[in-house]
Amino acid sequence: MLEPPKSVGIAGLGAVGAAVARRLVQGVPGLRLRAVVVRDPARVAALFPGAEVAATDFEGLARDCEVVVEALPRALFRAVAEPAIEHGRVFMPLTVGALLDADDLVERAGRTGARIIVPTGALLGLDAVRAAAEGEIASAVIETRKPPEGLRGAPYLEEHGISLDGLDGPLRVFSGSAREGARGFPANVNVAAALSLAGIGPDRTHLEIWADPGITRNVHRITIEADSARFTMQIEGIPSDENPRTGKLTPLSTIAALRALVTPLRIGT
Repeated sequence: MLEPPKSVGIAGLGAVGAAVARRLVQGVPGLRLRAVVVRDPARVAALFPGAEVAATDFEGLARDCEVVVEALPRALFRAVAEPAIEHGRVFMPLTVGALLDADDLVERAGRTGARIIVPTGALLGLDAVRAAAEGEIASAVIETRKPPEGLRGAPYLEEHGISLDGLDGPLRVFSGSAREGARGFPANVNVAAALSLAGIGPDRTHLEIWADPGITRNVHRITIEADSARFTMQIEGIPSDENPRTGKLTPLSTIAALRALVTPLRIGT
């Protein structure tokens, strides 16, 4: 007997949220977009003409949807996360860096029966990192290089007076822990946060961020030293046309993570 489609709610219809919503409306077996949270409710009818998608608030999203996808600025993270976890939902955050300061939400999810599922996003090899973490990982390093436009407006740059204007070569703008990087570049380094959660934690994961005017893609290079393996991985993601701070792979990864909730065959750990 076929189960009814799992209801999905999305908080935020920016570049990533809107792309995920469109794919769900087009049709993903076993999933149904039920509701969204958006600043202007009129956008729902404009984006999804003829579709039965409700505009609601954060509490309504958590109450009515089995899966809640967060795709909003970091300042609104808890407004989405807390009711979803309180209602025992599957919570899928895309602002992964916010999880590094949310141990209380993880603990609360353990009591309410909620599940927090982090999509791979623009990263690769998380399965290998998670496997290595079952043994001993000595070091985890991620180097992120982005076109200057993809880093503009980051709080860390403004606080430290770092200008990206007129660069004629690569400039290292940050070197430190993944936790520090997630706070200073909240819209840019969710990949480092995901890596740290899969591996040895945000304080031991080292992050470097470079502004590079000579590239057109978002480049992430990861090096892991463990007692089971040494591996280096690199991915070059194409920036989103709507928002250069994120990549085109991120919404596709989110759809893949949603699909894994309902598919009878799941590949990877």
